[in-house]
Amino acid sequence: MPRKEGSILIVDDNNDLLIALRLILGRSFERIDTIRNPNLIPSTLEKQAYDLILLDMNFKAGQVTGNEGIFWMNKIREKDPNASVVFITAYGDVELAIRSLKEGALDFIMKSWDEQKILSTLLGAYELRKSRMEVSLLKKKQAHLTRELEKDLSICHCQSPAMKDLDQMVAKIAGTDASVLILGENGTGKEVVAREIHRLSERRNEIFMKTDLGALPESLFESELFGHTKGAFTDAKEERDGRFVIASGGTLFLDEIGNLPPGLQSKLLSVLQNNEVYPVGSSVPTPIDVRVISATNMPLQEMIEGRNFREDLYYRINAIEIEIPPLRKRLEDIPVLAAFFLQKYSEQYRKSGLKLSDSALEQLKQHPWPGNIRELEHTLEKAVILSEKVVISQISLSTGPPSSLKQSTPATLNLEEHEREVIAQALREVQGNISAAAKILGINRSTLYQKMKKYGL
Repeated sequence: MPRKEGSILIVDDNNDLLIALRLILGRSFERIDTIRNPNLIPSTLEKQAYDLILLDMNFKAGQVTGNEGIFWMNKIREKDPNASVVFITAYGDVELAIRSLKEGALDFIMKSWDEQKILSTLLGAYELRKSRMEVSLLKKKQAHLTRELEKDLSICHCQSPAMKDLDQMVAKIAGTDASVLILGENGTGKEVVAREIHRLSERRNEIFMKTDLGALPESLFESELFGHTKGAFTDAKEERDGRFVIASGGTLFLDEIGNLPPGLQSKLLSVLQNNEVYPVGSSVPTPIDVRVISATNMPLQEMIEGRNFREDLYYRINAIEIEIPPLRKRLEDIPVLAAFFLQKYSEQYRKSGLKLSDSALEQLKQHPWPGNIRELEHTLEKAVILSEKVVISQISLSTGPPSSLKQSTPATLNLEEHEREVIAQALREVQGNISAAAKILGINRSTLYQKMKKYGL
């Protein structure tokens, strides 16, 4: 027996008809409510939403115009513009039925006892309702995706020769399904470039999903990326799709791929080679269709030589390689980026009309920007928050780490400043290897990654 689904509200003053419709429709629909007085429609709809509203066209004795039904349909639409109304019309009243459709009804049924016809009409109306709702949901998702993709894209379109070359490269490769590896220091905008590639691709109407491999615990790697079946492990209370399946048809952005432990690299390689995943607890593969864009700030070539990164995985993710130059090597882009962030945070903090003075802009150009664009963004946000005048003439810039952490008397007792420098020094000593730095610092990779984001490292 097919599973019952869908809910219907039937509004008709004929009690015998209500009983008959409940019997006819009860075999196919999950919920059926009835009311005889149309004045109860507003209060009923406040308590419960319905997939279909089956509405009589005439309630008062002697009325045959259908105006009452049209009136109540409009009242229903005021409360819910997406409401799906099916009218009940007198047998043979074709003109009234046609008028109901012109007024916006989804369909109509005749007051007859042709059970099969009534049932097929309402089941068809219900399927149409579901299709419309799915289209509406897809449109909302697409609007959201478009807004997400257009965020911060001006970061890509700068004036320096290096960024103009990068723009041209992105335009060339976007239309392909080639895997892309984006290299660059932390804070250079690797995710923004990945989003721009997706925005210009044939997959632009599908999902762009970011997965931060640096923050993903090893114990959850397979479950998060490949999914799991119900009961596959202690907390697997229901079946769940992994990110590869969710992103199928679209683009999966694997950030911080250089921090992936060797044991997990082989599992990722297998998925990329075979275009299928095995959910945890399942022996049946699930096919996927995903474009993979990866990013890292790690020296992968050196890691391959040191046997810390698989060479075959490197070539699998690296059909095209893009390297984003650090901000200190393209200082001519600072005015454009500063103007972008100034406007962004002026709007966010409701401080319209803010400007940077020439001296403030010169300050920005003289700074080495170890944290790159992310540091510049945080600097401009702080400047907007602290601004008391329309023209910002002084910028509070990070002075960088102390020359040595071995000072017997620290210049400052601020805990956060020292934590930032300790983390920065650990990262320098291991040349950016987050796993190695985490071991030196005595914390796990996820905690280290969160602190790096906090301090703009």
